[in-house]
Parts: sequence; C-alpha cells; structure tokens
Amino acid sequence: MRGRLSETTAWLSAATVVATVATAGSLWFSLGLGLTPCDLCWYQRIAMYPLVVVLGVATVEERPAVRRTALPLVAIGLSLAAYHSYLQATMGQCSLGGPCATVLWRSPVFGLTIPNLSFVAFGLLAVLLVGMRRRV
Repeated sequence: MRGRLSETTAWLSAATVVATVATAGSLWFSLGLGLTPCDLCWYQRIAMYPLVVVLGVATVEERPAVRRTALPLVAIGLSLAAYHSYLQATMGQCSLGGPCATVLWRSPVFGLTIPNLSFVAFGLLAVLLVGMRRRV
C-alpha cells in the first residue's frame, strides 16, 4: 500500500509544481513585465490559482481523489486557453476586452504567446491528473 501512496505523491507533486510555475509566471507577466491581463487571461488565472492550493494540500495528504475537484478547473482553463490561443492565431488579438490587442508577448525560446503557455500548463495538468488515475 505504501508504494501506491508514494506514486500518488509523485503525480500530485508534479501537478503542484506545474500549477505553481504557471501561477508564478502569470504574476511575473503582470507584476514583473507590467503587462495588463485581458479578460480571458483573468478567467484562466481564476481557474489556475486555486489549483496551487488544492493540489498542494492533496499532495501533503496523499489524496488522489482530488481529481474530482481539480479536473473541472483544468477543463475550464484548458478550454479558455484553447479559445484564447485560437483568437490570437486567427485574429491577432482577442475581442473580449482588455489590452490583448496591444500585448502580443512571445516566449524568446519557443515563440509561444501567453495564452499558448497557459494552454500548455493546463494540458500538462490534464495529462498528470488523468495519468495518475490510470497508474494509481
């Protein structure tokens, strides 16, 4: 039984790290670089920020059932990030308000935009949470 718990902890720890890095990254964009988030960015933040606490507590308590709480947030965030990335790719901006039209920051390493990075983070969380269910 103990081996299963430590495997659960590994999956949850990885998910917690992804959520923490994504949250820190979004704060760095707004506080460090001074980029004002658009409405869609705020909605994605609303889905991501609680995951740091939810997944962190579940890691400490070794609770794989956290999937039922985390997956709906991940699905919402992933959908929003996909839609946001689509808008940027097709229109060059998003049309839901905010400064998205003026801020099209791209990652110097992979050339990803902020919504693309959000999509990657939510996608990784989905893979980790679904993978944990299959493995544990």
